[in-house]
Amino acid sequence: MNTKEFFGKFKSGYLLGHLLAMVVVIILLCIGVWYGLRVYTHHGEGIRIPDLTGMNSLEARRLLEQNGLLMVVNDSGYNKRMPSDCVLAQLPAAGLLVKTGRTVYVTVNSLHSPRIPLPDLIDNSSFREAQARLQAIGFRLLEPKVIDGEKDWVYGIQVGGRNLQTGDMVSIESPLTLVIGRGNYSEEDDDFDPMDEMINGGGDDEVDDFLEVPDLDEE
Repeated sequence: MNTKEFFGKFKSGYLLGHLLAMVVVIILLCIGVWYGLRVYTHHGEGIRIPDLTGMNSLEARRLLEQNGLLMVVNDSGYNKRMPSDCVLAQLPAAGLLVKTGRTVYVTVNSLHSPRIPLPDLIDNSSFREAQARLQAIGFRLLEPKVIDGEKDWVYGIQVGGRNLQTGDMVSIESPLTLVIGRGNYSEEDDDFDPMDEMINGGGDDEVDDFLEVPDLDEE
């Protein structure tokens, strides 16, 4: 078979018909796959996520389920201006178009204010340092209680008149009182303990008077 006969076979109607049929089949197959994917994935269709902020979690779940969506509570927060068990935040955000069966993750408002461990500030920091750290955490501070001791040194932290210890779990809503020194304590006063004044409220002078021994040489 020479070259002319070889290329002549491509011009035959039989072969051209088969090639044309193959092209048509491929085009139809592509169209069928494209249309099938659109139907399967619901292309162009979607559900607009409602705004759940401020809604009770049960109402929010019911609303999402009515629209073919799911809800999962994945976190909790605290906002005293909003009722407990209401939605504080959601993901995806309200207004987005999603497919049926999409899960919406929400953050709900806690019933109680969070309790935070008290940092190591007692007898370990100055007034300014303790004030800055506690306010950064979110605590509200009352006027400090001043006792005898090194000036502006933190000798204790109280809540409602009760002395706290490092690590105690305290509600973020509970106002704290720092117990600090007024600055009339010197290192020479070795027998002075500011903690005794903070706990017992002083009274050392009365004890000294009671224990005073009379001078036997005095006539």
